[in-house]
This record gives sequence, C-alpha cells and structure tokens, in this order.
Amino acid sequence: MGSLLNIVTALHKKTKRDYIGRMTDNKVECMKIAKKYGKDYWDGDRRYGYGGYIYDGRWKIVAKKLIERYDLSNNAKILDVGCGKGYLLYEIKKLLPGCNVVGFDISEYALENSKEEIKENLFLFKAQDAYPFGDKEFDLVISLTTLHNLHLFEIKNALKEIERVGKNKYIVVEGYRNEDELFNLQCWALTCETFLKPQEWIWIFREFGYTGDYEFIYFE
Repeated sequence: MGSLLNIVTALHKKTKRDYIGRMTDNKVECMKIAKKYGKDYWDGDRRYGYGGYIYDGRWKIVAKKLIERYDLSNNAKILDVGCGKGYLLYEIKKLLPGCNVVGFDISEYALENSKEEIKENLFLFKAQDAYPFGDKEFDLVISLTTLHNLHLFEIKNALKEIERVGKNKYIVVEGYRNEDELFNLQCWALTCETFLKPQEWIWIFREFGYTGDYEFIYFE
C-alpha cells in the first residue's frame, strides 16, 4: 500500500470549531439539511455546513504539494472524486496550465457555483458508481474528505474505482484516535456515515485493494 501523508492537516487545523455548540444546535435537523448538499450546506448558515464556501486561495499550497509529491507535468491528467466547487483543481490548473483536470461531485449546487475557469471539466456523478474512464487513465486521482460520507459497502466500490483509473492515488478521510476525538467528530460531522480509527481505515484499504497514499484528519 501507499504512504501516510501530511498535506491537508495544517489547513484543517486552521479552523476553530465549537463542538458542543454544534451538537446542541438541533443537530439532527441540521444533518438532514446538510445531506442535501445544496446552498445551505455550502453557502448557508455555519450550522448546516461550510457557512459560506467562498474561495480565498487556501488550496494553493495543497496544489503545490501534490504537484511535487507526484511529480506532475504540464500534460498530466488529474481526477478529483468529490470535487465540490473545484477549488483544488483550479489551483492545480493555474500551476500547470497544460494539464487536464476532471472532477465530479453529487452536489448540483457546488458544480453550478464552481470556478468558471474549470466548470466545463466538472460533472454530476457519485463516487461509488462505476467511473466512465479507462484503466489507469489518470496520472493522479484525489479524493479529499469525501469517502467517509459513504456507507461501507459504497466505500468498497469507490476505492476499487479510484484504484482502477489512477496511476497514483491520494485520499483524505476523517478518523479518530481516542474517545475525545470520536466525541468531537460525532459532534461536528453533519454528513459522515463511516466513523473509523486509522488502523480500521488501513485495514479497509488493504481489504478492498487500494494501493495509493492516504491521510487522516482528526478533530482534536
């Protein structure tokens, strides 16, 4: 299998979170709204999700690290599974103008409000379905904070497809290492369906045949 990386954790830690406040703010109803992945989730009140996902350049450093890590050239082909508004692909395209970026997401709202520069490269699709691409078609397949929003049987299909279409792979999922982090994750997560420790995720990666790199984010 691949390596445990540390690419997005620093970005994740920059956000301050009121765990108890979210859990006690009618969380069940907020979860129902968040799982529609509409305007409320992306650009509505913070209780439903991002609280306004307006681009501020934060993904530039991640794009640079990915290009360096995977030695991506100007003619590389990159797929983002669960691309949201496509901000990371946008930054990769800025750094590698000749590369081919492709992304998909289940949120029509996110795609409609994606970066204009790459909007034509994004489409509506589910991570757990059979991808409309050939074997090893992409130099890099990425999936950041998407797969834990699937059920376990859906994660199996998603991992197999990511493995199939990518020469290199990098995924990021939420996890927990102790009871405190589990509590915080359960308080904060609105869309997560699979709550696992790192060793459980790694077992799943191996069991489902995933050989790429990975990273875990925690709610400390």
